[in-house]
Amino acid sequence: MITCFIRYDIAPADADLFAEYARMWGEAIPRAGANLVGYFGPHEGSASTAYGVYSLPDLAAYQAYRMRLRDDPVGREAFAFAREHRFIRYEDRLFLKPLTPVTP
Repeated sequence: MITCFIRYDIAPADADLFAEYARMWGEAIPRAGANLVGYFGPHEGSASTAYGVYSLPDLAAYQAYRMRLRDDPVGREAFAFAREHRFIRYEDRLFLKPLTPVTP
């Protein structure tokens, strides 16, 4: 299993827009075949850091997932929403593998 951690730098005044963006991905990601752990937004500390976390069996499954996500209507809507509102200033992805048992 691999887990993708997406770190977002968001505009602090637009946390509500990021929450809507997360809701869209919450629908599209599982439908495209990934196990969504969740989206996490600012609460205490940094007002501009947020995360999205999901898991897949391996990188080949990730590639197939990305293709399905590209064709998903809500996925397309989320991409367009982020482009239109420009609340994401930066994002990066990190793929990690579990070193200890993962509990559901």
